[in-house]
Amino acid sequence: MAKILDGKEVAIKIKEELKIEVEQWQQRGINPCLAVVLMGDDAASVAYANFLQKVAADVNVKFHLEQLPKDAEEDYLLSVVDKLNQNKKVHGILLLLPLPEHIDKQQVIDSILPAKDVDGVHPINRGYILSGGDCIYPATPLSCLEILQRYGIGIEGKHAVVVGRGETVGKSLMYLALAQNATITVCHSKTPDLAYHTKRADVIFSAVGKPGLITGDMVKPGAVVVDAGISQVDGKICGDVDFENVKEIASAITPVPGGVGSITTVMMLKNLLKGITMQQAFVQ
Repeated sequence: MAKILDGKEVAIKIKEELKIEVEQWQQRGINPCLAVVLMGDDAASVAYANFLQKVAADVNVKFHLEQLPKDAEEDYLLSVVDKLNQNKKVHGILLLLPLPEHIDKQQVIDSILPAKDVDGVHPINRGYILSGGDCIYPATPLSCLEILQRYGIGIEGKHAVVVGRGETVGKSLMYLALAQNATITVCHSKTPDLAYHTKRADVIFSAVGKPGLITGDMVKPGAVVVDAGISQVDGKICGDVDFENVKEIASAITPVPGGVGSITTVMMLKNLLKGITMQQAFVQ
């Protein structure tokens, strides 16, 4: 029976650490502030903004919401982002997706200052992931590695299979795991015989969004399985992994919900504080 890697417990510990770090910044006269940009009233985005506000409050981070009409022009959205870029009292900017069809998403992402990009999606941040430079990394790939670290599971020298090559998780996770000296195999929709690769993995990271993709017969006994996929089936949230069967084979596994997803928001706030350090370096 696998050890369940509880993301909720990890998130509580990280929050405690963040509170201390926020207090240290406050003692230096800096009140960490996260600005969220939301276009329209998409129910999921509004709910996530409200959730972010609550988590920020839990660690004494200030929260600022910029909610724009769904039909606002792109130039206006860019002006809002520029205003937040210039505001020295705002230390992190999160652009909530999806954006309306008339908005060029990439152009807006490109306009966010890399040191304020708490989601780690700016091209400069993505480029530094490849080159190994100091930057802000995307929260979900960070969370995949953080949950292993918190449970004392190292990946150095291990064969890690990343299932999914998406921009949000898979591509970044591949390089972050490589930086920790894992041997990486990346699988995707065009990979023939996925099981051939996963059965040879010491660690499986799955980030596809396809329920039941990773089954028990695809996992080597004793492997570690990190599920970063998320889907909804019959009104219930589930991951890529057939949890009930795989947990009987793996040595450790993250549940969905309650695993990687429970950490992503606090890792984003951790990015916010890292961004403050980077911004202070620019000032000096």
